[in-house]
Amino acid sequence: MTVTAPAADARALGLAHYAARGVLEHVLARHGITFQQQIALRAALTAGAPLTTDDLVAHVRGSLKTDPADIRATVGELLAKQLLVEDGAHLHPTDAGRELIAAASAETAPISARIWGGIPAEDLAAAGRVLALVTERANAELEVLG
Repeated sequence: MTVTAPAADARALGLAHYAARGVLEHVLARHGITFQQQIALRAALTAGAPLTTDDLVAHVRGSLKTDPADIRATVGELLAKQLLVEDGAHLHPTDAGRELIAAASAETAPISARIWGGIPAEDLAAAGRVLALVTERANAELEVLG
C-alpha cells in the first residue's frame, strides 16, 4: 500500500515531535525522571568536560528554548536525586545518573528501531536537511525576538 503524505509543515513537525516525545516520556516516567531532567542529565554526561551550572543551563536552553530559571530548578532536582553532584564549580553525573540514562536508552532503543526502521536512507537524509534548515531559521527568529 502506498501512503500519500501531506507536505511537511509546522503542524506535521509538531505532531511528530510530540508523538516521539510521548514515547520517551512514558519510558522516562518508569525511571522516575522528566523529559527536561533527561535532557540536562544527558548533556552533563556527553559533555567533553565537566560543566558549571551556567554551562549546563546554557546548553539545555539551546536545546529546549526554555526559561533558565526552570532549567536551574531541573538541575536542582537532579542534584537532589543524586543523579548529578557538585564538585566545586562543576557538575558531574553520578554512577546512578549514568546507570539511569543507560537503562532508559536501552529501553528506548528497540522502540526507536521500530519507529525509524524501514524508512529509506534518502528520505531520512532529505528530512534531516529540512529539519536542520527549519531549526536554523527558527533559531534566527528567536534571536530577532530577543
